[in-house]
Amino acid sequence: MVYVILGTGFEEVEAITPVDLLRRAGIPTATVGINGKVVYGSHGIGVEADLEIGQMDLTEMDMIVLPGGLKGVASIRASCEALDAVRFAWDNGKYTAAICAAPTVLADLGITQGRKATCYPGFEGDLGTPDTTDTAAVVTDGKLITGASAGCAIPFALALIAALKGQEAADGVAHQIVIR
Repeated sequence: MVYVILGTGFEEVEAITPVDLLRRAGIPTATVGINGKVVYGSHGIGVEADLEIGQMDLTEMDMIVLPGGLKGVASIRASCEALDAVRFAWDNGKYTAAICAAPTVLADLGITQGRKATCYPGFEGDLGTPDTTDTAAVVTDGKLITGASAGCAIPFALALIAALKGQEAADGVAHQIVIR
């Protein structure tokens, strides 16, 4: 199971694109609302989450995904349950992924330390790692996957699929949505 954490103010493209593409690949994926069942993104789009934060079964988790959006990232930082879920994923060898400003949450937890990562331009100093790649759309370092921005949501989502089901599955979804 992949859990995509939605806090009020999340970046819609960075959340919905991975959910859509992961589901196209046949990967069980659930959106998880921090602030209730209906969560509003940074552009006022309301999304009805599949679960509320307390309903996750962490023992079933294969990956956790944190979308960016400054207010969404602040919502994640303010949620002990969300932070505990991220820490659980990392400590138990699960894929831990974040895009845009959200890799800074991983830095807060010490996850990016000494690892290769990317983030939204200008946030590199907040990652706590000298191996920040400011020109890459997506960086995968073991079980850590980071993406740069909303404009990189499709490559980010394809990297998540490749991690869980292999490059052939990711290529199949890319072909299905006609990436050019």
